[in-house]
Amino acid sequence: MTLDQVMKELESLGSEQTKKVLSRHGAREPFFGVKVQDLKVLQKKIKHNHELALELYNTGNSDAMYFAGLISEPAKMSKADLQYWAENAPWYMISEYTVAWVASESKFGFEMAREWIQSDLEHIASAGWATWSALVSIKPDAELDVKELKSLLDEIAANIHQAPNRVRYTMNGFVIGAGSYVPALLGKSKEVARKIGKVSVHMGSTACKVPSAPEYIEKVESMNRVGKKRKTAFC
Repeated sequence: MTLDQVMKELESLGSEQTKKVLSRHGAREPFFGVKVQDLKVLQKKIKHNHELALELYNTGNSDAMYFAGLISEPAKMSKADLQYWAENAPWYMISEYTVAWVASESKFGFEMAREWIQSDLEHIASAGWATWSALVSIKPDAELDVKELKSLLDEIAANIHQAPNRVRYTMNGFVIGAGSYVPALLGKSKEVARKIGKVSVHMGSTACKVPSAPEYIEKVESMNRVGKKRKTAFC
């Protein structure tokens, strides 16, 4: 399919009701309001197409940008591509999901995560922490620097409550991810989770809540699933 064909298909799949829901979560125009499940059906027709993914992301349309991630080929993404995607993500569903998923499965996942969390821009820093969460969920423990990850947990313990809104959310997510996917970090993550306590994040006009890190990690532990890696960062 060409860019024009995909855009027309996305427009036909959009609905005002879905637009209203996504708007409450923070979506910004332009977008059609396409349900994720419908995007996944369309993905099966295209499978993966790197060049088309880049074209779709460049449209600035949120539906197209999310879909770009679904059909992307992370191994073909350059650092410049990833940086462009992070800088131009219009809201958290793109920065913390699309960008983070693609970055984590690219050749530059660790490098981009390290750089992005240092950014003064909320959407880039949150993309960085989300990338770290994705990395610990898919990378074998042998590829992870436990000392570095412990340092990140210490940074969160010291700074989370002063961090920007979405950065607080993704920092909290990293504490959960570290404790859930890396057995060597279970104790440290539980300690940090208890220390930071309740994390307040403005979730827009939605009923969404910030996951409790202590409760989430304990649930994973009780299910004997600590260290069970994901096959892919994509959901």
